Amino acid sequence: MPTLLPGKNGAFHRQCEVVGMPEMAALIKAITNARLKKVPLAMEASGGALVFCGLEKTQRQGVEELISAMPCNFDHASLFIMLQKHTLLHRMNDSFSCLGWFSPGQVFVLDEYCARYGVRGCHRHLCYLKDLMDFSDNNALVDPTLLHYSYAFCASHVHGNRPDGMGTVTEQEKEEFEEIRSRLLTLLEKQITHFRYCFPFGRPEGALKATLSLLERVLMKDITTPVPPEEMRKIVQKCLEKAALINYSQLTEYAQIEADNSQASPEKRLEDMIRLGELCMEVLQQNDEHHSEAFSWWPEAMGEHAETFLSLYTVDMDAALAVQPQDSWDSFPLFQLLNNFLRTDPHLCNGTFHKHLQDLYIPLVVRYIDLMESSIAQSIHRGFEQETWQSVNNGSATSEDLFWKLDALQMFVMDLHWPEPEFAKHLEQRLKLMASDMMEACVKRTKAAFDAKMQKSCKSTDFRVPLSVCTMFNVLMDAKKQCSKLCVLDQGCLAIRAFPIAPVDVSPPLLVLQQQYHSKIDVLIDEAFKEMISSLVSKFAAVLDGVLSKLSRYDEGTFFSSILSFTVKAAAKYVDVPKPGMDLADTYITFVRQNQDILRDRVSDEMYTEKIFDQWYNSLMKAVCAWLTDRLDQQLHVYQLKTLIKIVKKSYRDFRLQGVLDGTLNNKSYETVYNRLTIEEATAAVSAADGLQGITMRDSDEEEG
Repeated sequence: MPTLLPGKNGAFHRQCEVVGMPEMAALIKAITNARLKKVPLAMEASGGALVFCGLEKTQRQGVEELISAMPCNFDHASLFIMLQKHTLLHRMNDSFSCLGWFSPGQVFVLDEYCARYGVRGCHRHLCYLKDLMDFSDNNALVDPTLLHYSYAFCASHVHGNRPDGMGTVTEQEKEEFEEIRSRLLTLLEKQITHFRYCFPFGRPEGALKATLSLLERVLMKDITTPVPPEEMRKIVQKCLEKAALINYSQLTEYAQIEADNSQASPEKRLEDMIRLGELCMEVLQQNDEHHSEAFSWWPEAMGEHAETFLSLYTVDMDAALAVQPQDSWDSFPLFQLLNNFLRTDPHLCNGTFHKHLQDLYIPLVVRYIDLMESSIAQSIHRGFEQETWQSVNNGSATSEDLFWKLDALQMFVMDLHWPEPEFAKHLEQRLKLMASDMMEACVKRTKAAFDAKMQKSCKSTDFRVPLSVCTMFNVLMDAKKQCSKLCVLDQGCLAIRAFPIAPVDVSPPLLVLQQQYHSKIDVLIDEAFKEMISSLVSKFAAVLDGVLSKLSRYDEGTFFSSILSFTVKAAAKYVDVPKPGMDLADTYITFVRQNQDILRDRVSDEMYTEKIFDQWYNSLMKAVCAWLTDRLDQQLHVYQLKTLIKIVKKSYRDFRLQGVLDGTLNNKSYETVYNRLTIEEATAAVSAADGLQGITMRDSDEEEG
């Protein structure tokens, strides 16, 4: 038996008291004092009684025999097993903080016991491994690093590869080591299989990675030969396959989804699949966030685990989709939910489950687009037949509905984020071509309605631009704006009118055709604008022609002029004959101003309003210039002169106020008219001083009206 030193034994006694072993402390104190004082143990008393710290009278029976017994007569290896087990049991009362590690005081006591009574280190760690695995089997948290330390210590003895070359091992210890190795291998595989529950959210930090490292160490045949990577990969792969089934089973149980729910309604089954899909994605995200680092040596194994996990979900998903009504689009949110998750995962994107999901939804997407195209075409036909051309937002009710449907359909397909590039191009291309066709139909129907409206309009100064005509202009302007968003394909898309699912080769001629096709709608809208503006200006010109034809009655040498002059001269002998007024000029100026106000207020795009005004002004001046040119060899009647001066001057000012540029205002026609009327004004002033009644071609800003 080793020599007992007072200082050392006193420290050992105090450590026993500290770590919660009062009986041991009492024994150590009694034995130490008895041997130092050379007195019988039974005579050591205080007040006539033997003192044992913390022991009741009933607990003291037999202790005297233990104290007086010779240590060499006991099996300390067996006693150490009991001592270490109870010490660990006391320590594991707070398993979340200790994870199986002894406190420093407990380590001191156990080290002292082993040193005093010759307990072998290999035996000590084998017992420690058994106790730790017992706690792990009962779902207590044990640090795998601690298991690794003890296992490595025992393995170095068993395999005879200790660095110091001093390791020894008994046959019994070798047998126990093999049993422990087999048991530990089973435990580690179980923990890896249940990694989500043994290491929730990756806690304790690094424990899963340490478990995998320990598994690799346990698989080693000796301390130096490494495990073949393929063998390790197969074991991890097998564990993760089992984990997928366990995780999905527990997930369906948590979601309260019955295995046989065939009696549930299609809506309920689809709702369950969406909810279960959200839970599946949450599980996979947690795996990636908290556990993927531990499996970083086998990234394909985690990918296969996710695919296996999703394959179990596939069975339930397929069954739920199979019972959905035909032409029901309620399942698209499920596709968006799953696809948005899968397409961002490098291991799952276009994987087995992802491709299966695409194969399920390709027919649904194609069918949906077919039906929407037919529905939109019918709505265009019915809408324009019943169109009232009341202004609605930027156009009419039919155009607003059309553009909203086309935009909503394209946004829906865009939100699908179809992962396969070729099919995604076909989807985008078909929608753009469809939008072009619908836009073309809208423009043609609007142009036809405009022409019919203009044909029914009068050609007198009572003509006012109908509000419906302004709405038609706005429809075309809105179509022009929407065209750039709805009809223009991204560069590189193909020109195919059909909707093939098989890939189609890209060739430069097809790309040119695509660009030509989509430029067609732009040309169509521009041509429609030009024709509508020209038709409207022609209507304005027809009104002016009517005014000028009335002025033509006053031409010298005409029958009407002769009768008018004779009648006025004859009547002037008896009464004061009133001179012709400015009603014709005032009526025309009112016509111009009111139509300008209507166009300015009701046409939404200022650029096209200015185009109308420019062409209108040019048409007006050309018509007056042509009328005056036809009368170069005759002098204008005073009434003609006064009317033309007022019309020209007021029109010039009104169009300038509407934003017509000076370059357009002072064109050649205007200069010709201005010079002719100035000359006629001077001639009239000489022949009849009061004939013009103050109307002049000079600046007339101070004139009323």
